[in-house]
Amino acid sequence: MTNTGKRPGEETVQLYLSQPVASVTRSAEDLRGFQKVSLKSGETRKVSFRITPEDLKFYNSQLEYDWEPGEIVILIGGSSSQVKSAPVHWNRQAVSTQTK
Repeated sequence: MTNTGKRPGEETVQLYLSQPVASVTRSAEDLRGFQKVSLKSGETRKVSFRITPEDLKFYNSQLEYDWEPGEIVILIGGSSSQVKSAPVHWNRQAVSTQTK
């Protein structure tokens, strides 16, 4: 992220996860993390999040707190309406990313 303004500023970078196909209907975007970042004028900083299976869990139809393999959409931005997204395929063995 880069502060393109002439003054120092702050931004709260938000991490949302979405699973378009799941056994239980869930919200379109689940907020799973955020970081508040202070930037000087013209400063650029890399922001990263670590996503684990714990972040993917929800209560399934048997009321078990678990996660399901499949496509997960990662959305990151300053708000839920201003995000960049990337799909990943998450399974119980490994994660593979799909870049577009």
